[in-house]
Amino acid sequence: MSTETGIATTAPPVDRPAPGARLGLTGARLGRPGAAVLHDLDLEAAPGEILTVVGPSGCGKSTLLRTLAGLLPALAGQVVQDGRPVTGPGADRALIFQEDALLPWRTARANVELPLAIRGLGRAERTARAREWLDRVGLTGLEGQLPHRLSGGQRQRVQLARALAGQPRAVLMDEPFGALDAQTRAGMQQLLVEALRGTGATVVFVTHDVDEALFLGDRVALLGSGGLTGVRTVPRPRDRDARDDPATVALRREVLDSLGARTL
Repeated sequence: MSTETGIATTAPPVDRPAPGARLGLTGARLGRPGAAVLHDLDLEAAPGEILTVVGPSGCGKSTLLRTLAGLLPALAGQVVQDGRPVTGPGADRALIFQEDALLPWRTARANVELPLAIRGLGRAERTARAREWLDRVGLTGLEGQLPHRLSGGQRQRVQLARALAGQPRAVLMDEPFGALDAQTRAGMQQLLVEALRGTGATVVFVTHDVDEALFLGDRVALLGSGGLTGVRTVPRPRDRDARDDPATVALRREVLDSLGARTL
């Protein structure tokens, strides 16, 4: 890992990405007692893949993500990581929300450092790692800024750096770019692809945006009222030129149809 003179007296250990986690749900009923929103759910995210999840509002997309994060127990069925039951939050699963959730009194660097400090990393290592990740997400020179001095896109970059600095094996993302304008959103999508490169992390990415789902995802899971309606393989993931490819056009139409939307 790169460091700066005066930050660390010895170089931090070289980061070696852990294999991505395998996340799975079998016969799962999700929601709150007396208010289940998803039933008999069978779904798996393979190690290292980006699985995007789309569905109409209120169908349980965020509930699915919170269950995988260990924040919400399943009402029935199994929720596992690498074959072991998910019984609560874990340091190797990072959750990113649409709201940046940064602590307003901490600088960008201090926000990225916080989970590293909680894990017990020494000051020099966590400072070096935070600076490296802020550089990687394009915030060089802004590490000392408080969140209110940053744009919405910059705050999301800080949140992404904070999540990935901890080397999670799974990253669970709940509409993280939904509040951004179209140009910033496209830039953040590309930044996410670049930031994930070499990490090995598995990603489950919830979105309302069909084009975003088809750009980012290796596969796209379609949720409907009460459950999973299908999982489709994306023909050319993370390829901007694929939008007009006949296979992508056909899949886009299928996804829109599953949402009850008018195809464009």
